[in-house]
Parts: sequence; C-alpha cells; structure tokens
Amino acid sequence: MEEAPHGCPGADSAQAGRGASCQGCPNQRLCASGAGAAPDPAVEEIKEKMKTVKHRILVLSGKGGVGKSTFSAHLAHGLAEDGDTQVHQSGSGWSPVYVEDNLGVMSVGFLLSSPDDAVIWRGPKKNGMIKQFLRDVDWGDVDYLIVDTPPGTSDEHLSVVQYLAAAHIDGAVILTTPQEVALQDVRKEISFCHKVKLPVIGVVENMSGFICPKCKKESQIFPPTTGGAEAMCQDLKIPLLGRVPLDPLIGKSCDKGQSFFVEAPDSPATAAYRSIIHRIREFCGSRQSHNADLIRGQDL
Repeated sequence: MEEAPHGCPGADSAQAGRGASCQGCPNQRLCASGAGAAPDPAVEEIKEKMKTVKHRILVLSGKGGVGKSTFSAHLAHGLAEDGDTQVHQSGSGWSPVYVEDNLGVMSVGFLLSSPDDAVIWRGPKKNGMIKQFLRDVDWGDVDYLIVDTPPGTSDEHLSVVQYLAAAHIDGAVILTTPQEVALQDVRKEISFCHKVKLPVIGVVENMSGFICPKCKKESQIFPPTTGGAEAMCQDLKIPLLGRVPLDPLIGKSCDKGQSFFVEAPDSPATAAYRSIIHRIREFCGSRQSHNADLIRGQDL
C-alpha cells in the first residue's frame, strides 16, 4: 500500500489531485476528477436512499489478512441480535440476501455465475458497483449498514466516503493484528481517515493471543513487539475498542455461515466481541444525540 503524499490537500479540496504533493499519488486521477467538477447526482440519490439507515460504519485496515471480513460478519451478527442465496430486483431496487430476519447482505459474490470466478475490474467499474450497492439496493429500514472494505487506501475507500458524505458516516472501525508489520499500515489508514474527515470509532486488535481450549494457557501467535495496538492508540490518541483472541471455532462458524456467538457463547472471543460491539453502539448513540442537538440548534 502506498502512503498518501505529505501535504495532501484532501479529497474534498478544490486542489485535490492537482497540487504538487499529488504527483505520483495512486489516487490522483480520482481526486482530480472530482475537484471543481459538477457534483455527482448519485450523491443526492444515495443520501435519499440512506434515509432509512440509522447508522453507517466502515470497517477498515491498511493491511490485508487481519480479519476485516470476519469481524464485519460478526459485528453484523452481534448488532442483529436486539436461507435464500439469490439476489433479485424489486420495484425499488436490488433486494439484499437475508441470512436472518433482520440481517441482510449484499456482495459482488452473489452476482457471479460461479463462486470460483475472479473479479478482474479496473477502478471505474469497481466504483460504479459501489455506487449501485449504495443507491440501488433496497435496504429498507435498518439500524446499521456495515461496509466491509478492501485493504489499503485505494479508489474504493474514496468512493465510499464521497458517496456517503452527504448521508453521514458514523465512523470507521479499524482492524489490526498485534505485530508491527500490521501496525505500520494501520497508521497510514488512520492518517487517511483524518485527511478525509472520517471519524475513527476506534481500533480492534484481532488475533490477539491464542487461548488453548484444553489447558487454557495463552500464547502469542503474533507477538506485539512494539506494544501492539494499545501503544499505537495511546500514541495517536484514539480509542482501543478491545482485543479479540484467536479461537478455532471462529473459522468453523464462518465456514458454516453460522453465528459464532451462538456456536461458542462461552468463548473469551465472544466476550471480547460483545464488549467491542457495546462500545460501538455507545459511540453511534452519542453521535446520533449530538447530531440531533445540532439540528435542534439550527431550527431555533
């Protein structure tokens, strides 16, 4: 992953993609295409579509393989606690696949003819699909929209932030593992969030130790040689939401498409997830109250 250039003007600046510091940046073309151009009509269409969604959360990480998709799935299952595999179109757009009565999913994987097909798309096509998922999917009245993102700070991240900017994003949950090679990329992801004015809900340290199911002894599979996520969060002054230990049942439940919380209610990982989800709920609730106060103030 390439780091944003020093002195980046930000994606919402009139100089986005055009400044001297933008030369050589992998996102230069995307930023320049939006700077000073007429607003994309899809932004307002997405804002209208998102009126029935109370909270919007992005799951990010600079590094691949840290467990974003697994965390996103469990976050959705946990928030959805208070069959069909076909995507079809209704009068108001695509209908998501519902794995529970109150838990729907939309993925490019549902649109492929075979699960073994590769998605080989350039940036514009990927961004167009993101736009369709936000604008054309009939999400209905839901409390949370969880967006699982690819690693890095690429076109897809900018597209999601720009398309949802008018509709409001509650914030980002950032995943890492304890070792320094992951933390280096996560610091860049946090810098990206600051540059595009995306609130950081907090950091989750995933795969944080392994507790043997037999002897209950804890081992560090990924040693936190530089202090792990805790030291990084203290240095950057952002919240550490919690640590999720490795548990073989997490992988098994994902393979079966089942909720890990139901399969392993007494696992230390389940307790960690529930604590993290509680803190995310609190953050979204406080943001909602703050926004309501701002709206009331404007009405006075």
